Amino acid sequence: MRHGRPSEEQLKLNFEDMLTRVLEGRGLRTETGLDSPTRATLTEIARAHPNVTDELVEVARRAFAGQLDGSNSARWRAETDRMLAERAARSKRS
Repeated sequence: MRHGRPSEEQLKLNFEDMLTRVLEGRGLRTETGLDSPTRATLTEIARAHPNVTDELVEVARRAFAGQLDGSNSARWRAETDRMLAERAARSKRS
């Protein structure tokens, strides 16, 4: 049993393992440390099997790069902040 967050190297290994699995028509494992956008693209590949395009694989690689560089997380925080601000504005109008 692993404790804490996976290292970047572990994440890279997990991503490549999951990509290989879905390209082979197998399902995703849980508890990989991969974020929602990355898992979503891997799920798209699994659903597309056996007709997976190079473009779809590239989308998954970009999503994973976004996890590593923090842009997926930043996008999620910005969207959450936007939704909370909208709710606050609606509450003030009510």
